[in-house]
Amino acid sequence: MVIYNARIMPIDRPVIENGYVRIENGIIAELGAAPYTGADEDIFDAGGGVLLPGFVDAHTHLGMWEDGLGFEGEDGNEDTDPATPHLRAVDAVNPFDRCFKEALEAGITTVITGPGSSNPIGGQMCAMKTCGRRLEDMVIRAPIAVKMALGENPKTVYHSKNQAPVTRMATAAIIREQLSLAKRYDQDWQNSKAGKCDPPELDIKCEALLPVIKGELPVHFHAHRLDDIFTAVRIANEYNLKFVIIHGTQGHLAADLLADERIRLLCGPLICDRSKPELRDLTPSGLSVLHNAGIEFAIVSDHPVVPTQYLALCAYIAVREGLPYEQALKAMTLSPARICGIDDRVGSITPGKDADLALFFCDPLISKPTAVFCKGQRAV
Repeated sequence: MVIYNARIMPIDRPVIENGYVRIENGIIAELGAAPYTGADEDIFDAGGGVLLPGFVDAHTHLGMWEDGLGFEGEDGNEDTDPATPHLRAVDAVNPFDRCFKEALEAGITTVITGPGSSNPIGGQMCAMKTCGRRLEDMVIRAPIAVKMALGENPKTVYHSKNQAPVTRMATAAIIREQLSLAKRYDQDWQNSKAGKCDPPELDIKCEALLPVIKGELPVHFHAHRLDDIFTAVRIANEYNLKFVIIHGTQGHLAADLLADERIRLLCGPLICDRSKPELRDLTPSGLSVLHNAGIEFAIVSDHPVVPTQYLALCAYIAVREGLPYEQALKAMTLSPARICGIDDRVGSITPGKDADLALFFCDPLISKPTAVFCKGQRAV
């Protein structure tokens, strides 16, 4: 298939005026300036519209809090145990949640979805497409990260149960305890392989954390307040973890310090109310501060807090508050893909990547796409 007569914005290279993209087996095979002289029978005239990579929403709970369903569709917080690293988002996501279709119609072709933030250790997140009917056909990578949470949410949930954690101290301690158990479990396995002891009994929580302590799988830390962000940094340094900060609401108050630590942020939601004390410094203008400090960040919806279909609106508001336009586009495409480690598949119009594309005839931040391609097939 060839899409031609488009103003192509690849994100990772200069704009191509009046260009084409050739797709083979769902993968971008070639892009260049017109005219296209190949012999492909399957062609699509973009009509001079703007062709962008499909948007990437790097922090959602899409399909885990099914739209309009109530308790029956709430599968994101197993708040019966504060440490649940073995729980998998793939076992809870419903691809028939109508919000997948709404996301696709808004040009969002990839999302990261996973557990909520009730537990200090919530479970395993996954990266997936928004097109498809069966999860196995939609998943890009699972797990993509282990979700951990600091701050108000675990305190609020477990305080009502008269169970730890009810303080920030206990939240951090529970995370450390489980990471330490996983390290010891790994050492016991190594010793057993060396003939020094019997193998340890199966521990599915520790098994789930082995890729984390080995640096093979990152942690996504939920943290709004600045002190919680630095608690995440402290724990990550103690256990040599790869990590990303979700939300980072107060990050703009110490952007220089975050830049020194090379912290990467998934910022959002941007257009919600300040519903709890942690959000008192929430402001869309914070993203321009982070950008000026040289911090890599993505704009996220935190669906269903902000429905994922309004991701571009969040970016538009960030532009209104001082973020450069090109950075806003990057914060919905290449930056989230790179931060989450899936930029080999998505995030830019690049040969070898998935053919996830969105065609616009108006400003992409304030309009819906005319056509959306997911895995090389027209989906909208």
